[in-house]
Amino acid sequence: MFDLIVSQGRVADRSAQTIEGAARVARALERRYGVKARVVGQAAPPAQDDWRDSLPQAHATLAALKDAISESIDGEKLSVLISNTCPASIATLPVVAQRLPDAVVLWVDAHGDFNTPETTSTGYLGGMVVAAACGLWDSGHGAGLRPEQVILVGARDIDPAEGELLRRAGVRIIAPADATPDHVLRQIGGAPVWIHVDWDVMEPGYIPADYTVPDGLLPSQLRDIFAAIPASQLAGVELAEFHAPADERDGDAAVEVILDIAAPLLQAASAKRTAME
Repeated sequence: MFDLIVSQGRVADRSAQTIEGAARVARALERRYGVKARVVGQAAPPAQDDWRDSLPQAHATLAALKDAISESIDGEKLSVLISNTCPASIATLPVVAQRLPDAVVLWVDAHGDFNTPETTSTGYLGGMVVAAACGLWDSGHGAGLRPEQVILVGARDIDPAEGELLRRAGVRIIAPADATPDHVLRQIGGAPVWIHVDWDVMEPGYIPADYTVPDGLLPSQLRDIFAAIPASQLAGVELAEFHAPADERDGDAAVEVILDIAAPLLQAASAKRTAME
């Protein structure tokens, strides 16, 4: 089947609902697929802090996530990480770069997350994740990801200085209107694929997230992209930034949308495992 890992330690969370959101999605996946999640980290209160504070606070959680993803990849199962925030990938992407050096990273996000301490205007760690993995600044948790391995899907809210960094680095960007299965498949070629999804990539109104931006992807659009990716190329999946709403029914509805979008990937994991056996 797949390895299910859920991050429950604060990694720059500015809302308590992201840790709860990760837990709710993980529980739903456990029920639907009969798997048991590996829980990483201890919850801590959210804060409106700067990366200089949130990064050291997250050290233990990031180190544990690095270990969990390393073990999962080495076990040759599909790695599925349900994370509270994008900064959890500061720990995971360097592992991907090391263990899967030929992999393409589909960073499915409304934002580029390619800022550095010099370019960030908000100080938020989440806006600096991919740049850290590509070695543009030192997070203390490794790097090694080559910019040409990264494909931003659905990105549409990119700071000017960040955009210049992306252009110079050669990171590919697929705008929402161009995000079709055929286009994505042409970009990934025959490489292994590691997929990260921040739910703010969606058109607002489908899945609650903290940093929503208009003109995003539709659920069927993203699901079709995932359904087109061959099971043999799928290496790992990260689903991040679900802001669990206070209303239980709204939360259940959003989780169902998440599970439906991710279903082709998780079904592919089962097919891949069967083929290996």
